[in-house]
Amino acid sequence: MKKPKVLKKGDKIAIVSLSLGILGEDFTKHQVEIAEKRLKEDYGLEVVYMSNSKKGIQYLGDHPEARAEDLKTAFKDDSIDAIMTAIGGNDTYKTYQYLFEDEEFKQLVKEKPKLFTGFSDTSMNHLMFQKLGLNTVYGPAFLVDIAELEDEMLPYTKEYFDLYFEKNDGFEIKSADTWYLDRDSFGADQVGVKRTRVEEEHGYEVLNNGKGKVQGKLYGGCLDTIGDALLDYVGRGVDAIADKYDLFPSLDEWKEKILFIETSGEKMKPARLKEILNEMKSRGWLEAAQAVIVGKPVDETYYEEYKEVYNEVFDDLDKPILYNINFGHSYPRAIIPYGCLAEVDFDEKRLFIIESIFQD
Repeated sequence: MKKPKVLKKGDKIAIVSLSLGILGEDFTKHQVEIAEKRLKEDYGLEVVYMSNSKKGIQYLGDHPEARAEDLKTAFKDDSIDAIMTAIGGNDTYKTYQYLFEDEEFKQLVKEKPKLFTGFSDTSMNHLMFQKLGLNTVYGPAFLVDIAELEDEMLPYTKEYFDLYFEKNDGFEIKSADTWYLDRDSFGADQVGVKRTRVEEEHGYEVLNNGKGKVQGKLYGGCLDTIGDALLDYVGRGVDAIADKYDLFPSLDEWKEKILFIETSGEKMKPARLKEILNEMKSRGWLEAAQAVIVGKPVDETYYEEYKEVYNEVFDDLDKPILYNINFGHSYPRAIIPYGCLAEVDFDEKRLFIIESIFQD
């Protein structure tokens, strides 16, 4: 697997809209300004908006080929050092035919690896890159994290975003002392308004009798997106797209994985969570993987109910679970590097990335 280069002051970061095209809408202008200013002033990055990224919800919804073109152009442009998604959405899969079937794009990914960051529906991009041999990062997105409406980025989120600028041999993903309720509004009148803070009461929780230390390469993403690629809940043919491009690992490949999964702000019902996990189970993924790490539910909605689902689905599997990790849709967020070796210490309830996420 290829790894990206560490970021440094003066680098260019491309902003792409690979799903929902709100970057170009008037109602996000204040967020765009905040995020651009932070990347420039705090990190010395030059922000480059790809040519189609600001064409709005309607145009980008109708033209997935334009979204794909921006991603390819960002890889092709030697002056671009990193790529960040504007936000998630729900139809990134529509870009697949323009990327998986473009031999030039696939060669660019192999020859010119770049840091790629985002989460949520961007899971489909991450899984594509894993298939194409590039390690990416399930991490901050432009309008969601960099454009945080408080006066600063959320401290925990910033701590892990800062790792994009530090070359090291690994790091620990610690439990945040504080988490935050999601905002009801992201309007301009919310600039400078602090989020509601909640003291962490649970920390990391071990489920299914997890013990000892387990190692594996990280793979996963947003369960809403992965679930649609497995079961096609809304009849869009996402499962057929995933099958067409042989998206998911083989059972032998799953044996080296630690599966990381989390749920979106849609706050799926526990019954749906159970259905998705049972589908993974029926395919042999849960039995094959080394361990599972689970993100904190947004606003801790269904916190206990989700635990019950995991305990029920995994009851007959000898597979340890570390629950309530700060990544994905719940605030604040750490970064999860795809393809990198991780170690879970279930006795101490600790999670480590034990290799560099960047190339030598």
